[in-house]
Amino acid sequence: MLRVLAALLALSALSTATNLKGTVKNGTTGKPAAGDDVVLLDMSQGMNEAGRTKADAQGHFSFNYAETGGPHMVRVLHQGVNYFPQGGIIPPGTSTAEVTVYDAAAKVQGIGLTVDMLRAQSEGSKLQVTELWAVKNTSDPPRTQMSDNAFEIMLPPEAQVDSSMASGPGGQPVNSAAVPQAEKGKYAFIFPVRPGETRFQVSYHLPYSGTIKFAPRPLYAADHVVIMLPKSMQFAGAAGYQTMTGGDPDANIQVITNVKPGQDLSFNLSGTGTIQEGQQTATAGGGQQGGGMAPRRGGPGGGLGAPEETPDPLHRYRGFILGGLAVALALGVFYVVTRPKPATAGTASVARQSAPAVVARPQSKPVFPAQPRVAVPATADAPPRNGDRLLDALKEELFQLEMERHQGKISGEDYEKAKAALDTTLARAAKRASS
Repeated sequence: MLRVLAALLALSALSTATNLKGTVKNGTTGKPAAGDDVVLLDMSQGMNEAGRTKADAQGHFSFNYAETGGPHMVRVLHQGVNYFPQGGIIPPGTSTAEVTVYDAAAKVQGIGLTVDMLRAQSEGSKLQVTELWAVKNTSDPPRTQMSDNAFEIMLPPEAQVDSSMASGPGGQPVNSAAVPQAEKGKYAFIFPVRPGETRFQVSYHLPYSGTIKFAPRPLYAADHVVIMLPKSMQFAGAAGYQTMTGGDPDANIQVITNVKPGQDLSFNLSGTGTIQEGQQTATAGGGQQGGGMAPRRGGPGGGLGAPEETPDPLHRYRGFILGGLAVALALGVFYVVTRPKPATAGTASVARQSAPAVVARPQSKPVFPAQPRVAVPATADAPPRNGDRLLDALKEELFQLEMERHQGKISGEDYEKAKAALDTTLARAAKRASS
């Protein structure tokens, strides 16, 4: 009887075993990524390592693991940068996974900006500013730019940074430190700029007495630079700025195109006012797949119209720009964890983020759109579904949470609260993804 019971138990264990096979391809060389470290992580109870191997000469890897009913994640480390399968999380029952990696270099040709967007509004004696950079990596062959200053920005010297974020191609915004450099006002992100489009955002404030001068110094060529402020505020800028019309009647939007590094983009702001979040959301709500928002004149939600008496240079980016002004955390994952945001100040050795970082919390309104309608290079991954984006964000949060626990950067109480909340949300998201 005992032998029969043991056999039944063994048969049951075998029936819940999963064999996961996959391939790692080097997108730079077009060859298998032989020798890369491949890690299988079980995410049903936090983030536990369930297996580790290396890609063989053909780039193949495999894992045999007991099915727990929860999702898993495959992480591949290639030249100091982490890569994941499309969608990130592997739902229960999945048997294959494909990962594309790219060779990394400190400087890569083909780095530029699709949009540099600055939103300003006054609040008492402060000017609140949120700035977003959409960075395109069109390197050929495709490579990842990664170093201690993978992407650099210039802010006003007196700016006080409140928060900073980054988002890789197809990923969700994560907290990423903007590290101060030796030059006043210069900051650098230690975050990989993978092939495709990577977005960076910084929220900061400045002392304000009713008038202020900005003297931006672009470090990269940009297709468009966009300045947005309340209609009640006045704008006076260098030659080349054009006023966008036909959108939110309470917003003053200025655009300059085909910006060169070092070009004079100086402008003056005066007056007071704030941008209403409800109007932003309404404006960002419309749109057409691949073509930006259909222009509807005369009210909120009408899209971003053309400059006065000029062709519309931003027809492909209306959804991106206006969507960026909405509440981009509609997926809800960014409201899951209530623990305080980790400090962003630190040295390059601490801030190195070739791995995912902490998921952005709602300390500030992010500019990132939930689904940007921006044409990306052919090397970029296809935009994931809503459920995939949620799982991807949870994956990055869990990864950083476990790192913080092992490094002693989070108290036991905060860890347990965050882990419990994430486990609950992850289980529901995985169930939806697999259905």
